[in-house]
Amino acid sequence: MQATDIYEGLTEVFQDVFDDDSLVLGPAMTPAELPGWDSARYITLVVATEAHFGIRFQPAELESLRTISDFAHRIQRKIAH
Repeated sequence: MQATDIYEGLTEVFQDVFDDDSLVLGPAMTPAELPGWDSARYITLVVATEAHFGIRFQPAELESLRTISDFAHRIQRKIAH
């Protein structure tokens, strides 16, 4: 899977979770830049991302997901295995 496909998939997930079809993600985007991001929404994002890409994050991995790029890189590594 190409990086562009991962970003497109992440965009779909984030638009759905945040209920905002106009949401555009950037690699360096952080939670502080997304209005409405809280711990409950984070859990929803993780579960929705896992379902969308058919992967599972380990609890320790979640601590390293600080930007959209972090999400994308972790997804790409999991899909590659």
